Amino acid sequence: MLSFPELGLGERVIKAIEALGFQQPTPIQEQAIPLLLADHSDFIGLAQTGTGKTAAFGLPLIEKVDFNSKETQALILAPTRELCVQITDDLIRFSKFTSGANVVAVYGGASISTQMRQIKRGAQIVVATPGRLIDLITRKAIVLQTVRFVVLDEADEMLNMGFQEDIDDILSNTPGDKNVWLFSATMPAEVKRISSNYMKNPKEMTVGKQNSSAENIEHHYYVVHERDRYSALKRILDSTPDIFGVVFCRTKMDTQRIAENLVKDGYNADSLHGDLSQQQRDKVMGRYRNRSLQVLVATDVAARGIDVKDITHVIHYHLPDEVENYTHRSGRTARAGKSGISIALVNIREKDKIRQIEKKINRKFHLSKVPDAGDIGEQKLMHFVKKIHDAQVNEKVIDKFIGPAFAELEDLSKEDIIKRIVSIEFSRFLEDYRNAPDINVDLAHPGKSTQERYRNAGPRMFINLGTADGFDKGSMLGYLLDGTNLDKSAIGKIDLKPVYSFIEFEDEASLEKTLNAFDGEFYNGRKVRVDRSGEKEKKDFKKDHKKDFNKDFKKDGKRDYKKETRAEMENKGKRGWGEKPSKSTDGKKKKYKSSW
Repeated sequence: MLSFPELGLGERVIKAIEALGFQQPTPIQEQAIPLLLADHSDFIGLAQTGTGKTAAFGLPLIEKVDFNSKETQALILAPTRELCVQITDDLIRFSKFTSGANVVAVYGGASISTQMRQIKRGAQIVVATPGRLIDLITRKAIVLQTVRFVVLDEADEMLNMGFQEDIDDILSNTPGDKNVWLFSATMPAEVKRISSNYMKNPKEMTVGKQNSSAENIEHHYYVVHERDRYSALKRILDSTPDIFGVVFCRTKMDTQRIAENLVKDGYNADSLHGDLSQQQRDKVMGRYRNRSLQVLVATDVAARGIDVKDITHVIHYHLPDEVENYTHRSGRTARAGKSGISIALVNIREKDKIRQIEKKINRKFHLSKVPDAGDIGEQKLMHFVKKIHDAQVNEKVIDKFIGPAFAELEDLSKEDIIKRIVSIEFSRFLEDYRNAPDINVDLAHPGKSTQERYRNAGPRMFINLGTADGFDKGSMLGYLLDGTNLDKSAIGKIDLKPVYSFIEFEDEASLEKTLNAFDGEFYNGRKVRVDRSGEKEKKDFKKDHKKDFNKDFKKDGKRDYKKETRAEMENKGKRGWGEKPSKSTDGKKKKYKSSW
């Protein structure tokens, strides 16, 4: 392996590298840097996230840009604000001993006026997100005709995020004789189109296999029912007390909800998604980087550009829609040659996706079991014991308490004290999972596993209200909570039917409280009937409740939705509902009459 001085870098850049503590170049750096320094050709570098791509193009740029001039000579496009800032910080460090160097980051969420002033003072290298750069071009606040190098970093992700037209507009504003350096983890058709349209005979370099995952990442998956997904996440977190990880979700709403639930349940977590302001994002990322947070819950887009050292786990709360995104996600861990673990939570219908991802990334997934109470208790206990072993003792602070403590424990041996501490702590850990069911799906008998889950679930209640009464799951939950003052965690699955529903509870006490609260209650003039649920009650009630339901409709006159709606609409001079279809003489149905 070559050293950095052997790659052809100058003295000032080598000095900056040594100040940063870099010792040996990564494979992409070793192959790309000499080529980019020596050649004046276009370049495509394919390598996974975390392999050192920023230095692979950043170090040659510092050597090639003329910092005696104030013209903008290099433009770097990145998909997200976080990556934009990260690249800028790295380039500033690389040019630490290069006089006159000015690197400016331009991205949305920050003052565009400040960025315009920074560019006007002279920025030889501009690092930008596509949207903000388009704004600057429109305002004529940046001149790109002097650009000699354009770097597209994370090109595949920029296209996935819908920046195709922006990239086309930006490149059309740059000179035709520039060099384009494209770096990407994958090479989809859209990236190939950019290379064919804007690059001339590019030299291509691939480090590792395309779409492949890093060699030092372990891939695991857990199969659980959809309703047990959050419980599985909590058990994984509990069984890895030293975790420093990222949990990926598909939507902003899921990200916010899961982070809030984790915080409520006592976990050190926060969310990162597109609805946060730049100030909020910076605050969250600052806490995560200094490890004030253990778990960051993020969307794919928001997590792009996260370059945080020593992330131990990536957890896919939901699998991504695209395999490429799985590669990007898992690449958050196992950076700089370290190892990491990628965990996917899937339901029965998603099992086939695991096989598809295996083929694409050329890695085998291990089917793992969600930890049970014993596993979690053991891991937490050993974590606690290690904390005792590694604890720093402040003699001055505890000196006055040591004497009484020794006196209280003098009749116990060291072994007795350790046994008592272990017993107390282990019992406390197990208490959280007392009577907790096995939530792993038996893949050999998935149907049987579903039945087992209902047998292991909490008690259920039957209620004679359903979707025909205007309820959905959210409003039913609110109705129950308003009537009982229970915490929402006491209520489990809500199974809504048209004229009745089944409600699952955490324990008998919650069920009893609800039964008592709704006994004799009325809803829209109809008596509410509640009872412990069972298949017998379901069958019996289904027969006689329809009679009550229809009778109630006729009695109060509130359920003839068609009649009411027709009258309302006709009063407003709009279309009526038309006549019901009747059969014609040839046996075919007539079409609805319409008053459109």
